[in-house]
Amino acid sequence: MAASTASILYPRIVKQTGQVCNAAVLFLHGSGDTGNGVSDWVKMASRGEFHFPHAKVLYPTAPIRPYTPMGGAMSNVWFDRMQISPNVPEHAQSVEAMCGTLSDLIQQEVANANSVILGGFSMGGAMALHLAYRFNRDVAGVFALSSFINNGSALFKELEALPDNSQLPPLFYCQGEKDDLALPVWAENTFAQLSSLGVKGTFTKYPIHHELNKAELLSLKTWINGLIPES
Repeated sequence: MAASTASILYPRIVKQTGQVCNAAVLFLHGSGDTGNGVSDWVKMASRGEFHFPHAKVLYPTAPIRPYTPMGGAMSNVWFDRMQISPNVPEHAQSVEAMCGTLSDLIQQEVANANSVILGGFSMGGAMALHLAYRFNRDVAGVFALSSFINNGSALFKELEALPDNSQLPPLFYCQGEKDDLALPVWAENTFAQLSSLGVKGTFTKYPIHHELNKAELLSLKTWINGLIPES
């Protein structure tokens, strides 16, 4: 089931708190969630502190498609996958179709903002990694929270084939030490593979499960402000 631009629900947008907007942050939700859902979660977990005077945050919603880990039931997911495991092949068709659709949204934002940062939670983080390091390498930065990329991914293969990996966007990666859905070792291996292929970034563990928390989000906020300062 291919996704189209129209199948992405219009994103919830948290506007900049100042008068001028010169950057955009694209925050992608995890499987089965929505843009509104993760926006509310971020607000609750950060105690309302995840906002920026000079940047808007967009929370789009994935299209509804059959999702194999749920027995083919319909769900809001960015792509399909055979299992929640790094040891199976990626569902390349759905990953690449959604990369094309989201890239259109990114280009719209590029036309209106000086900088764009891509990221997400869980499946949304994996989607952001594909988007940034395969199709939108000119973004200002990438973040992945409680996420992983499958072994043998097209992402790793394409980075390996790059003649010059010195200009890749920086990466902010966080992982819960108690996560029993996206296991810490999967995230560690993903970050190690990306690092070996030229991606520069930070990897931080938090004493949490498969969730967002205030310390993580405020650290992310500081990192984003460092990449896209107000002036």
